Amino acid sequence: MSRIRILLADPNASMLAMLTELLSEEFDIIGAVNSGADAVRRSSELQPDLILMDVVFDDRNGFELGHQLRGTVPNAKILYLSMYESPAFVDAAFVAGASGYVFKSRANSDLLKAIRAVCRGEKFDPITKVHRQKA
Repeated sequence: MSRIRILLADPNASMLAMLTELLSEEFDIIGAVNSGADAVRRSSELQPDLILMDVVFDDRNGFELGHQLRGTVPNAKILYLSMYESPAFVDAAFVAGASGYVFKSRANSDLLKAIRAVCRGEKFDPITKVHRQKA
């Protein structure tokens, strides 16, 4: 079985470095970008299996970016990783086409589980902790 190919998108360079270190043993990190424009460009070029991204970028709203990525790379899963723990943000992520949402405060316990779940075709909801099959 081939390794999951992940594109990281976060405006914080230290977060990108930490995620690369954390995930590279199990997954192929094929790129790391810090802007929405670069996320769209690199996603189109690299065709990742999963885009792990924040919800806030300097150049655009992460949920709008999620909608755009759905059109650019329709087969890629989108997993948001955010400091925003509001149910409204989680709902907005799913409306934007995400397969999951992870709170940065719970990344140590939830991130790997969430990546595996969404790549199996499940949704990862950090509030209900429910992994459910896509409809």
